[in-house]
Amino acid sequence: MEKLTNKEEEILRVLWKLQKAFVKEVVAELPDPKPHYNTISTIIRNMEEKGFVKHVSFGNTYQYIPNVSIETYRKKYMHKTIQNYFENSYKNVVSFFAKEEKISIEELKEIIASIEKNKMN
Repeated sequence: MEKLTNKEEEILRVLWKLQKAFVKEVVAELPDPKPHYNTISTIIRNMEEKGFVKHVSFGNTYQYIPNVSIETYRKKYMHKTIQNYFENSYKNVVSFFAKEEKISIEELKEIIASIEKNKMN
């Protein structure tokens, strides 16, 4: 599975949200300034070639459907990010967010409680 560009990821997030959509519906969900219809159509076709999207034909138009779940995508690329930027250490990830004050002590306690609960099951 290839890495998507930022614009492709943005479109995939729209498709996950809508579950299925025509290009005009994807364009409508994107922030202003809206990209041109043909630009989005080309990007989606490229995403289909990469295996991230599939389509259903309705005459001369296509309705696009995500071919990869958000969970599958998240697992693959979070693992790769942790591997590349945090020395493959989840501890380093949590430490980074704590230092950046992106996670509170209460949230850390919730994470610890969740880990402990999962170990007991």
